[in-house]
Amino acid sequence: MQAKTLTLEPQTIVDIDLGALARNVRELKGLLLPGTQFMATVKANAYGHGAIEVARTVLENGADCLAVARISEAVELREAGFDVPILLFGDVLPEQVPFLIAHDIRITLTCLETAQHIASRAKDLKKSLKVHVEVDTGMGRLGVLHDQFLTSNEPGVLPDSSDSLGQPWKSVEEILAIHHLKGLEIEGLYTHMANADARDKAHTQRQLDRFKTLIAKLEEKGLTPPVLHGANSAAMIDMPDSHFKMVRPGIAMYGLWPSNEMDQTRISLEPVMSIRSKIIHLKNVSKGFKISYGSTHVTQIPTRIATVPIGYADGYSRLLSSKGQMLVKGIKARITGRVCMDFTMIDVGHIPDCALGDEVVIMGSQGEEKITANDIADTIGTINYEVVASLTKRMPNHYILSGEQ
Repeated sequence: MQAKTLTLEPQTIVDIDLGALARNVRELKGLLLPGTQFMATVKANAYGHGAIEVARTVLENGADCLAVARISEAVELREAGFDVPILLFGDVLPEQVPFLIAHDIRITLTCLETAQHIASRAKDLKKSLKVHVEVDTGMGRLGVLHDQFLTSNEPGVLPDSSDSLGQPWKSVEEILAIHHLKGLEIEGLYTHMANADARDKAHTQRQLDRFKTLIAKLEEKGLTPPVLHGANSAAMIDMPDSHFKMVRPGIAMYGLWPSNEMDQTRISLEPVMSIRSKIIHLKNVSKGFKISYGSTHVTQIPTRIATVPIGYADGYSRLLSSKGQMLVKGIKARITGRVCMDFTMIDVGHIPDCALGDEVVIMGSQGEEKITANDIADTIGTINYEVVASLTKRMPNHYILSGEQ
């Protein structure tokens, strides 16, 4: 057997279609009533799409502000020149307060104790931080715990109110205590939906009802946060009553549906990301030839094996070993053997005239065939979010602009 190897080092590239991104944002904005703010979620390097270019595009197409999950992500945006409001999800530490103030970053508060420490540090600096308080209405992750979980042992049943027992609402008291702390200004109040992408909206509706009840209780006490928000992509699309004063779309901006259980007729979304590479090595092999680590794949017939420069160090899951597919000349080619750190092998014996340097589409369209983020996710038992957000910066993003913005 004689193997041929391409001498020039290849490059696997992630194509990001900013035209599709712009159209997705405009589609989503079309669901909103006038005056509803659009907070674009660009955490995790904009779900692998590149935070700087994505932020620029979404703001040019109607987004009002940005959301991230880490301070470093917010600072990256500030240093790139973005002066719009940026909200940081998740708790912060008191020692980070000077940094947050210097970069004008809004923060999320999820409990009184943390708020007290943050306020004390801000007071020492004679400064004030704009904050959004998160309420846990059923996500079970972060947030001031809603009283429903303190007064009822029956999951999903909203009590009439704590007032009926002659007791104040603990969540209301906690949020009011945060409100009265010097050094903090409550700009927003929000919750996060756990099951908005499910066909059955009962759980999400209960979360909305809890949130609305809490808002009413706060208003009775004289506190009306200016910005109320609760809608992620799924709730934004399927549940208009979740929009409040602002929405927080993420995955839908990137042209991916939160789940297949959603109503996909209300708007049209275009995938923004595709991944392409090249064949860098080809060899003809006999029946019984063993491929990759562990020799887990053994050829059943004489065939041809191509090597593609992408692996799990690029974020291409090892779970795709002997399961996933790629496109060559518009034909699907199955992965053979284990995905390596830097390379993956595919069987191209059924594809005529394969040659070194031929384009390989890892995710996207080629000819009449396509492989989507959902296809990859289904193959390995995960979600499309993980497929795109797990990609590493070792593969460069290449920005294109399809169609008219």
